[in-house]
Amino acid sequence: MSTTATISLSSLRATAARPESHRGERWRVAEVEALYAMPFMDLLLQAQQVHREHFDANEVQLSTLLSIKTGGCAEDCGYCPQSAHFDTGVKASKLMPLHEVVQAAQAAKAQGATRFCMGAAWRSPKERDMEHVTEMVREVRALGLETCMTLGMLDGDQARALKEAGLDYYNHNLDSAPEFYGRVISTRTYQDRLDTLAEVRSAGINVCCGGIVGMGETRAHRAGLIAQLANLEPYPESVPINNLVQVEGTPLAGTEALDPFEFVRTIAVARITMPRTMVRLSAGREQMDEALQALCFLAGANSIFYGDKLLTTSNPQAERDRRLFERLGLRAQGERSGMDPRV
Repeated sequence: MSTTATISLSSLRATAARPESHRGERWRVAEVEALYAMPFMDLLLQAQQVHREHFDANEVQLSTLLSIKTGGCAEDCGYCPQSAHFDTGVKASKLMPLHEVVQAAQAAKAQGATRFCMGAAWRSPKERDMEHVTEMVREVRALGLETCMTLGMLDGDQARALKEAGLDYYNHNLDSAPEFYGRVISTRTYQDRLDTLAEVRSAGINVCCGGIVGMGETRAHRAGLIAQLANLEPYPESVPINNLVQVEGTPLAGTEALDPFEFVRTIAVARITMPRTMVRLSAGREQMDEALQALCFLAGANSIFYGDKLLTTSNPQAERDRRLFERLGLRAQGERSGMDPRV
């Protein structure tokens, strides 16, 4: 090993072993950039070591995402085909009936998913919608699945209502670093997102919060996003890392694709800075070959979205994922004790 690599790994071990953010230590953006700048093999080695300290390295959580209300969103997120601001061919729909949501959850469980995520294309839910979404939470949870929802911004009363219904996780992504955020979204501020996360945390719901890379941001912006996530008090229990899926009609269509190794670096840096979180390999996996996905698992990803579709974009089919798991010697969460999660 070179002297440079030895110094980098030694200093990084000291940094990674320091008290976590909830004990007063914060990750500076420069420190996160230094992780990104490590030699690729050294970075993956460190990420895998951190991963093995807290998780079974061969176990992956399977989550399924269902769009319970598609299109017509008032926000102008530049990556999103569901925005009413863009002509992407996505038609606005009404909130799905309860029985259809339950059927989808049953099918997801039969395919091996242990968490069922429900997403609605809203700026924020209206009060008339809360009774319907809380009933969805109750019914899906009754199936023995973990529940997650993403409904846009929440106030305190809405967060508490979801908690009372039994919601396990609420997803609300930061998307990017504060310095880059305004180039992608103008209808919702960064502080709006932080305020919703605070309401979710105050209600006692686990936080699912990540971001999107490949939107034309710099490495410094990616480091800024990871620092924001790692410095939340505490950091999220679940961190989805999305690789931009370019959709014709959105402002980000035509953006230069991110270097695949830079995406793997982002997974590794998320794992090192947030050792106990579930790092989810999320949107964009359809465009990744199996070797790249394997590198992401090596870098510390231990959760995937599983099924045919993520909201409005495609996702590797379940059978293909099972074959990949078999080739890599990975198993779905819940199989360790011999239980087949598809039962």
